This record gives sequence, C-alpha cells and structure tokens, in this order.
Amino acid sequence: MLRIKNLEAGYGKLRVLKRISMHVDSGEIVTIIGANGAGKTTLLYTIAGIIKAGAGEIQLLGAPIIRTKPEKIVAAGCSLVPEGRQVFATLSVRENLILGGYVQYKRKKFQPDQELRFIYDIFPVLQDRESQLAGTLSGGEQQMLAMGRALMAKPQLIMLDEPSTGLAPLIVKNIFQIILKLRAAGNTVLLIEQNAKAALGIADRGYVLETGKIILQGPAEDLLVNKDVQRAYLGREVCNEGARCDLD
Repeated sequence: MLRIKNLEAGYGKLRVLKRISMHVDSGEIVTIIGANGAGKTTLLYTIAGIIKAGAGEIQLLGAPIIRTKPEKIVAAGCSLVPEGRQVFATLSVRENLILGGYVQYKRKKFQPDQELRFIYDIFPVLQDRESQLAGTLSGGEQQMLAMGRALMAKPQLIMLDEPSTGLAPLIVKNIFQIILKLRAAGNTVLLIEQNAKAALGIADRGYVLETGKIILQGPAEDLLVNKDVQRAYLGREVCNEGARCDLD
C-alpha cells in the first residue's frame, strides 16, 4: 500500500526526517510512536504532499507520489485526518462531509446519499447531528466528523494524526474501536498517537521514531513488551530482572 525509502524532509534548512524507510501493507493498522518533536506529524504531512520532501522515495500502491500535489494524492487513494480535527466550524455536519467527497465529485463518481449512508453507519451520531453546525459539536464528535470527511474521498489508506488529543478516556476508547471498524471496512490505517499503549493495542505493527529516525520497528505485541518502549512511552520502568513497575 505504502512504501517509503530514505525519506528526508523538514522546514527550510531544518532537516526533521532523516532517511526514513518504512512500509504499510494493505489491510494493516500501522502505528508510529515517539515523543513530541520526533517528526511524526512531519512524516504524515510529507506523505500527504503538504510538506515538500527533500530526498527519498514515497510510493502509494506502487506509484511514486513524492512531490505530488496534495489533491492528487487524495485522488490516488490517501486521505489525512489532521491533528486538532480542523472541521469547518460554520458549516453543518452534512456540508463538511459533502466537501470531503469533492475528489469523487470531480470524477463524476460522487453519489452523496450512498456515501453518507456509509459514513452514518460508522458514525451514527453524525446522522443525528446532520444539520448542526460543526463548531457546536463536542470534541469527540468533531473527531468523528473529521474522520468521516476523510472517508468521503473513498481512500484506501487513511492517515490519522493524534486522534485522541483532548478527548475524555471513554471517547478515546470509542475512537479506537472505530479505527478497528475502518480496517474491517477495507481501509488501511497509518496511525500517529501519543497514547502509545492504546495505539499498539490495536495495531498490527509499529515504528518508534526518535529525532527524525526510526530506531525500533516490529509487531505491535513485541513493542508492547520491549523494555525500552515501556520505559520511554508506556510510563513503566523495568526492574527486578524484567518485572514491571509503574512509574509514579
């Protein structure tokens, strides 16, 4: 689905990503974890074409997309749900969703009622709020709307940037269950998440990003029990010859 080789990117002369190589297979949930400032969001924005890559390769479904315009990357099958949701606050829920289908509309393949039914099956609360202004929704509802808007483009790969940010624990649990539903519906998911335990709990594989470099990778269950990952990202210390002890 997605293959990246020796990718470098940044802001002006500041190089943030340093020869990143990774892949995401069709049907997987892959998570990238790391501290703030590690380059996680920069990576997603570079894949999405929002940040220009300095070097390297990005392939989506076998076709190169590096230095491709963002709208063409969406049309090729990759949608990004940005951190902070960024819904159109003065438009209704329905209008936000319809805008998400613009790529399909340009292809003359857009069937709004059919597409909306699919979104409302996944996010029933959005149907209940269909006429409500997006800016008046709760944080969790806005996150669902942002995800639904991205799905209206009918992506094969959906990238989620910190979907749990600012949400109550019960809502976070619901969001992660929805991510599993997305995979069950045929989507491939690339997830960036500060809640490393929750992300690794639903992912097939994971990468650990540190100062712009991938320092660890492997099956999610292996990363969950890795002592370095536990110490740095799961709030646990490893002591007494491998026994876990929670940090205060």
